[in-house]
This record gives sequence, C-alpha cells and structure tokens, in this order.
Amino acid sequence: MIRSTIDGRSIRRTKAICLLSGGLDSALAAKLMLDQGIQVDGVHFIIPFGRLDKQGSDLPVHRVADCLGIEIEIIRLGAEYLEIVRSPRHGYGSNVNPCIDCKILMLKMAGELMRTRGADFIVTGEVVGQRPMSQRLDSMRRIEKKSGLEGYLVRPLSAHLLPPTKPEIEGLVRREDLLGIRGRSRKDLMSLAKEKGIAGYSSPAGGCLLTDPRYAQRVSDLLRHDMLSLHDIDLLSVGRHFRLPHGSKLVVGRNERDNDSLSRLADESDNVLTTPEVPGPTAIQRGPGMSEDEGLAGRIVARYSDAGASDKVKIHIAGPGGEDSVEVDPLDPGEAGELMI
Repeated sequence: MIRSTIDGRSIRRTKAICLLSGGLDSALAAKLMLDQGIQVDGVHFIIPFGRLDKQGSDLPVHRVADCLGIEIEIIRLGAEYLEIVRSPRHGYGSNVNPCIDCKILMLKMAGELMRTRGADFIVTGEVVGQRPMSQRLDSMRRIEKKSGLEGYLVRPLSAHLLPPTKPEIEGLVRREDLLGIRGRSRKDLMSLAKEKGIAGYSSPAGGCLLTDPRYAQRVSDLLRHDMLSLHDIDLLSVGRHFRLPHGSKLVVGRNERDNDSLSRLADESDNVLTTPEVPGPTAIQRGPGMSEDEGLAGRIVARYSDAGASDKVKIHIAGPGGEDSVEVDPLDPGEAGELMI
C-alpha cells in the first residue's frame, strides 16, 4: 500500500505484484495496470529446468521490466519445484509438465510477496483458453482457490470473461479498461502491445522445456531411477544421454561447448571419460553401477570419437577411485542407439 500527500491530505496509491514471464501477455497485463496509475512490482520465477546459458542475469524479463519502467525480483525455484514434478497433485500435461501445480506454487509465493510488501492484489497475463491445461476456466478457478488468492488475482487480458475481483469491486481497478480476450491467437495482443510501446518481450515459441518430448524423456528417466535432483538436472540440456545396464547414467558431449559444460558440471563422485589420443568427446558417468558399466561407457565414448570403427581407442577415466586408462573397441552405432534416452 503506497501513500503520498497532496495539500496535506494522505492519498492512497494502489499497488500490485505482477508475475512477469518475459513474454508478451504478462508485459501487456502489467502495462494495463500502469495505465491506471497503479504501482506495479514485477516478480519472475526461474524453474530449475532450462538451458544453463539461459539462467543468467541477462534475461528477456529484464528487458521487459526496463521497457515498463518497473522493478523486477528474480526468484529461483529449487527443491520445492522438484517435489511437484515428482508428484503433481493435479497431474501432468502432455509430457512431465505439472502446469497447474506450477502456477499454484508461483502464485502462493507471489501472495507472500503481496502481504510482505503491502500490495493490494496479484496480476498475471493469463488468457482464457490459451493453454490447454492451466488456462481453461475450470483450471483458472481451481488455481485461484488453491493458491489462497480468491478475489485477489486480477487477470486483465481476460477479465471480462471472469467474475469481478475484489480490487475491481472496490474501485482500485477500473474493470471497464480491462479486456475480454479468449483463445490462442496473439494477433490482437501484439497490435495492442505495439500501440502501447511495449518492446523487448520474448517469442512464445518453445515454452517450458518440460513440455518438450525429448527433454521430458530425460526427466522421466531420472524419475524412474530416483535421480531427480538439482545436481542431476543440470545435465539434462547437455550432450547425448544413455542409461547403461547396471543403472549408471552416461552423458556424452556433442561439441566443444558441451565438453566444456560437462567438465564444469562433473563432481568428485563422477567418472569423467575422455579420449587423450584422438579428438573426441568429454563424458560424465554417474549413479549406481558405475564400475560394472565402465567398459561399456568407454566404448560409447569411443564410438563418438574421430577414431575409425575398427580402431582401438584409449579412454582416460578420472573418478572417485583415481585415474585409469583402458583401450576399447568403439560400440556399434545401433547398439549405442538402443541405450540412448
């Protein structure tokens, strides 16, 4: 709650917390609030699943916040997010995306910010019918209730399709200036954003990695082997992934960038495999059964080196038991493919 004085009188200024994704919808939702003279503080949640080079400080949401002229707080989710991926109360979407539980978690945390900062309500860029799981009318009602924000969750882009919220009823938000957009098309939203001078937002293409079939397969593999941890998911967007017969996981670099990432992500409990005598990948082997699978891991690494299919390849292995070198035959491509996740 913000107060200023005019002619000695205390004037109350409405304040909102807006969930900013860095995309078009939430940026436009924040702008609609700003146009009503409402103070908007942004909050952006980063889930643990994503490319390592997209987790830094130069995020699209910073460009959006700068364009809007608002403050933005970045909150990185960790163990609490992994728990909803392991066991989502409201189920998965098309792959391993716990969309409803994800939104509930973020809104609960935003609600805490609302209370600690003395804000009046929460704003999101949700559009009725835009996403098949979390933005159906029944799902939106359930999310609002489960997050503890009944009556205090303003969705400006689809407000005319939803019951009036308390801020609208109390006159803190002018309902007549909100929108009634439905469906997946962003054409009207993009036109409105251009009209209002909003720039820097990210493309909607791609979305959450948990909806990507290949990435979801790798997450599901970790779930099956009880290896879903912050430590292990750092590897998910790097290299080629293999599950070996005795339970260990092998991640093999595809290029120099992957090799650098794997060298950085390895820890003292991992085997790090390299090919010192021919150009080849760096690989990490981790998990149960490493010693039993070590020879096979070496053959997979040799298969992706520059050695010929019939050449012996020297594999250097640095792990918790020390360092060693072995000579192996590259694994047949078909056999390697059967082990790939």
